[in-house]
Amino acid sequence: MVDLASTNKALQISDSVDRLIEIFDECFAMSFNTRLIRGEEEPIYRVATEQSPYHQVVFAHGYFSSALHEIAHWCIAGDARRAIDDYGYWYAPDGRTVEQQKAFEKVEIKPQALEWIFSVAAGIRFRISVDNLSGEDTDTAPFMNSVLNQVVQYCDDGLPKRAEQFRQVLAEQFSENKPLDQREFQLADLML
Repeated sequence: MVDLASTNKALQISDSVDRLIEIFDECFAMSFNTRLIRGEEEPIYRVATEQSPYHQVVFAHGYFSSALHEIAHWCIAGDARRAIDDYGYWYAPDGRTVEQQKAFEKVEIKPQALEWIFSVAAGIRFRISVDNLSGEDTDTAPFMNSVLNQVVQYCDDGLPKRAEQFRQVLAEQFSENKPLDQREFQLADLML
């Protein structure tokens, strides 16, 4: 017997991901020669080449939240970083030491803060990611507090220009045009 509820939910998610790709491309394909690409493997940013005449923000496995996270990295990256594959970032895979995890978290504060803002604008739940399931145990509370503090700072000072443009379109499409409001972001939401 076919589970219609599960089938309908899968179709809605797929439709939402397709719409997210359209939104990103409408916002940035012409002005930044950059497209959002559904990937099958790990996420990556690729600069334009002769084989691909546009830059690619590739997100993992068609996941909506992965797309938001990769878009957040792209929105933070300046001109020089966007001219380098994967923005030239350091990355150590799952299995990091405590020191490596702290370095990872330091560069993830702003992207995860933006991802959280994008998630609220899109009307979906944000899940903080320490991305170190098989590594040494670390206390995630300082990281969660840093992400929340960055969200509050973005609410007070405003978002980077591309991030605000994207957030506004997400809010128009998915969450009844909610304005950016720091009351929407609570530390307790990260711990559920």
